[in-house]
Amino acid sequence: MRIVIAGGHGQIALRLERLLAARGEEVAGLIRRPEQADDLRAAGAEPVLCNLESASVEEVAAHLQGADAAVFAAGAGPGSGVARKDTVDRAAAVLFADAAVRTRVRRHIVVSSMGADPEHEGDDVFDAYQRAKGEADAYVRRLDALDWTILRPGMLTDDPGTGLVRLEASTGRGPIPRDDVAAVLAELLDTPATAGLTLEVVGGSTPVSVAVKSVAGN
Repeated sequence: MRIVIAGGHGQIALRLERLLAARGEEVAGLIRRPEQADDLRAAGAEPVLCNLESASVEEVAAHLQGADAAVFAAGAGPGSGVARKDTVDRAAAVLFADAAVRTRVRRHIVVSSMGADPEHEGDDVFDAYQRAKGEADAYVRRLDALDWTILRPGMLTDDPGTGLVRLEASTGRGPIPRDDVAAVLAELLDTPATAGLTLEVVGGSTPVSVAVKSVAGN
């Protein structure tokens, strides 16, 4: 498979790139800054310079040509303000999905946020983030040309992964290592029967492969 990851230098994306490269997949990661390229190469991924806040849908589509799957793992990140929650967490996700439709890359996975909701209330930056992620998720769900899966992790940690998760439509809040989120994403890419599902994931007691097969109905 060739897999293109938006937000290729993110903490989850780099972990996912390592996992996919280790099993022999061809991986490309979209990055904003040239100095991020070496980290992607070290993870086994091809760095592709593409700023999703300024690129056109045609430019993004060019990077998706020939891909078998696309993963949106970009985010404005901590310390960013309300404006970038909109330009990255909403608009870039919409742009990436539109580019996938244009290039007929059907398999599409979105790393979202637990509690994402376009109707989320509040004036804080985190409230704007939850609205932006919710609006992006709602947009992707409307695209019949995509076989989408939306993954909403709980509180992310840098603890070593356990390989054990709770993956359901609704899990309730809880922590999860970024290692385990990446492992779930890799398994979702292998499990097309999860298309059309919005899933929450936190640390749990079920091996990742078993958890994904369970939600897929296998």
